[in-house]
Amino acid sequence: MNIKEKILQKLNIQSPTAEFRLPFNHVDFYYWKPRDGSLNFGDHLSYVIVSKILADNNFILEEETTDNSRLVALGSVLHFANNDDTIWGTGFNGKISLDEHKYHNLDVRAVRGPLTREFLLSRGIAVPQIYGDPALLIPHIFKGKFQKSPQRKYAIVPNLHDLSIAQANNWKNVISPLNSWNKCIAQILEAEFIIASSLHGLILAESFGIPARYIRLSEEENMFKYNDYYQGSGRNGEMDYARSIEEALEMGGMQALKFDHQKLLQAFPLDLWK
Repeated sequence: MNIKEKILQKLNIQSPTAEFRLPFNHVDFYYWKPRDGSLNFGDHLSYVIVSKILADNNFILEEETTDNSRLVALGSVLHFANNDDTIWGTGFNGKISLDEHKYHNLDVRAVRGPLTREFLLSRGIAVPQIYGDPALLIPHIFKGKFQKSPQRKYAIVPNLHDLSIAQANNWKNVISPLNSWNKCIAQILEAEFIIASSLHGLILAESFGIPARYIRLSEEENMFKYNDYYQGSGRNGEMDYARSIEEALEMGGMQALKFDHQKLLQAFPLDLWK
């Protein structure tokens, strides 16, 4: 405990960095945040989507429930799950040690794709054949909020780990994943074509019918999550990728997705709040 925290404790004041816990039964909702306090738009979409679905059903996150429970939703965050957690749209990361997956019992409602399902089945955990990254729901749960308004031939959405590469190359039309979620979406919709190493850059583009191509700028991310999303959105095989902007433009958009948003939306665990 540092000096500041000791003073706050003496004055009976909670540190602003301390984790706040509700003093009653509730749903503890997990989503990943960078340690430096910034927000990565793809991961923050988990909070946005869950909050919107709850609001549409007259619930909020900070609501007293009959039992304590925990929800893990959008993102490659399956390794953060604990026993008895509810899983909705979550994916296996692919680059995290298997030792980090310490759970043996989960309440799975949907997963990002069939590769994540196969991983969980191999551990003896039941998983329904309901697939899809919840970011695919954005056009359906925010009807009319975002509109396509093409103003440039293409835009680039780097993964958080690849942002420095885009900046070092002084590329134009770069959409920072550190921007707000709504600004990122608005900027994606201003492009006729999206080139992205950010998985959610690809997902948001495709969800609005904008052709997109994965550009592999580094080996930081495992291909597992990209292929998991690709197959979970109705396509076979592995996701082809470009190694340069020029190659991405030449390859054009990926095969169109085939996705039933209602199936994923109906699998949302609203019963945790009811």
